[in-house]
Amino acid sequence: MPLTQRNIAGALLGVALTASTCAAQQPAPKDASVGKKFDSAVESIKKGARGAGDALRDQYEKARTSVHNMGVASRVYGRLHWDKALNAYRIDVDVRQDGVATISGSVGSAVAKTKAGDLTRDTVGVTSVINQLAIGTPPPVAAPVARPATRPAAKPK
Repeated sequence: MPLTQRNIAGALLGVALTASTCAAQQPAPKDASVGKKFDSAVESIKKGARGAGDALRDQYEKARTSVHNMGVASRVYGRLHWDKALNAYRIDVDVRQDGVATISGSVGSAVAKTKAGDLTRDTVGVTSVINQLAIGTPPPVAAPVARPATRPAAKPK
């Protein structure tokens, strides 16, 4: 049974238990018939089930959209990170629900800014790009680390 169906079944069971508990706690009017009480309880359960189903659908859609947007943002980040001309720069990526990607941060040249925009635009799930990258100084090149010379191990005599 998929998770969504379990959630709906759990919500229906909870509504049914709540309705039956509430009905059991109310004093019975003398002129009310058992049939009317039963019909009222059934209607209450149906209303609660419809409301729970709608709420579950809304939450599921929000979660699905959020996961989709995280997937798009991850794809964009991966493309920018693995590009040798861009991987040294810190580029932040934000993707809205409608697929509009905003990239911000700083790159070293106009060519790098254009390339980041093109890579983002060509990513699956991106509908348009807002390129807020600033052109700044290129990242510092790491100096090679000097390592002490190792001497060969002395042979035992």
